[in-house]
Amino acid sequence: MASAAEQLASTFNFGAFAKATELKKRLWFTLGALIIYRIGTYIPLPGIDPNILAEIFEQQRGGLMDMFNMFSGGALERMTIFALNIMPYISSAIIMQLMTAVSPRLEALKKEGESGRKKINQYTRYGTVLLATVQGYGIAIALEGAGGSSGSAVLDPGLFFRLTTVISLVGGTIFLMWLGEQITQRGVGNGISLIIFSGIVANLPVALVSTLELGKTGALSTIFILFLMIMAVAVIAFIVFVERAQRRLIVQYPKRQMGNKMFGGESSHLPLKLNTAGVIPPIFASSILLMPLTIAGFSGGQATGILGDITTWLGPGQPLYLLVYISMIVFFAFFYTAIVFNPADTADNLKKYGGFIPGIRPGKNTADYLDFVLTRLTVAGAAYLAIVCVLPEILRSQYAVPFYFGGTSLLIVVSVTMDTVAQIHSHLLAHQYEGLIKKSKLRGRRR
Repeated sequence: MASAAEQLASTFNFGAFAKATELKKRLWFTLGALIIYRIGTYIPLPGIDPNILAEIFEQQRGGLMDMFNMFSGGALERMTIFALNIMPYISSAIIMQLMTAVSPRLEALKKEGESGRKKINQYTRYGTVLLATVQGYGIAIALEGAGGSSGSAVLDPGLFFRLTTVISLVGGTIFLMWLGEQITQRGVGNGISLIIFSGIVANLPVALVSTLELGKTGALSTIFILFLMIMAVAVIAFIVFVERAQRRLIVQYPKRQMGNKMFGGESSHLPLKLNTAGVIPPIFASSILLMPLTIAGFSGGQATGILGDITTWLGPGQPLYLLVYISMIVFFAFFYTAIVFNPADTADNLKKYGGFIPGIRPGKNTADYLDFVLTRLTVAGAAYLAIVCVLPEILRSQYAVPFYFGGTSLLIVVSVTMDTVAQIHSHLLAHQYEGLIKKSKLRGRRR
């Protein structure tokens, strides 16, 4: 049996990695951008007393605020310029994708290709600014209304404080949106996902220490902590297994005669992932569940009446929270899968190049068959996402385990890591192919 080092060496050719200067530049750029992001999570908003803020946040632990803080990489707890993180952009992207599905004009824009995609991205940016402004104003009012035993968290409340807070938070979100796009273009991996990933990973050591402290004080038993660690490893292994799972449909190509030679006749396969939507459904679902916090902020942090009841019912571990969370995950699993994979377009492309699935007629029958297979896979994928995200949340709410050991955070960390590693592998393969082509050209010239 090959050792772990041998398996790693087989996946990555470290000799080729040392020569891949373009890949190394991309990795350094990604690392530098993430370091800039982490520095920004420590630049505080002006006019806030950090001691009173820490006291207020400690009083509200265990609620949705903790989840928001997890996605912001701890920036919300410190109330920094990146407190909103990239969540307004994600919310805007959700709205635009929903509108694309129902608006004929936006759907036509989407089909225009690169130019249409740029326009939709521009609309998404406008939506990000609008949502960040609304959420920033809500946070400013909530901070003015909140207070600890020593007084208000805001040193000088008023219009100027609200204005500076909104400008700082909106500017921070826009900068992160731009930084994420730069990482995607010039670095390695998806920039938006890596920003969320780095925030979670940066706080994992703190979460581990706090869990061990709970064991030290007797709040958690040693057996339960061991069980928690084993469960986390088991969930990670399960995520890796499912994320790599595929249904491979055989595609046959007919033989064609060109001159005196026969071409084609080979068979290939069409891979359909079990979880086509990836990590998007839990992120989208979490983003929607965080909206009540923004609305509650307009009441000065003291949500009462129906709004207060909804905020309480949507607390992590509550039955309504779990029901809405599962429903949102299932909905976005089907919705996002329908966006990224179109059975009709795939069937048309197969027909255009002469490919067909054995036993299925080309055209509409192939599209219906692909839709049937994809629907069954998505049912299994949605169930997998719901189990991974919800079961750890139940344990977390019952035993006060930090959010960073929840299913959503582990799913994001593992999925983003796998995606980034796959992109690094692709860059290495491309570099190796370029080297082989150059060598073959040199040999041809010598001959």
